[in-house]
Amino acid sequence: MPEVMAVLGLIRWQIYNLIRSGELESVKVGRSRRVPVAALDEFVAPLREEAA
Repeated sequence: MPEVMAVLGLIRWQIYNLIRSGELESVKVGRSRRVPVAALDEFVAPLREEAA
């Protein structure tokens, strides 16, 4: 999660809220949550288009 926080510039609870809402895909590995790089790309792409 620290890497996702750094990439998106958000704090932990904001990341988990995005995951719970379904806006950001994640997978569970053991007891940990992981966000695939492709999921980050999918999340950020519309934000980039909106900003342009």
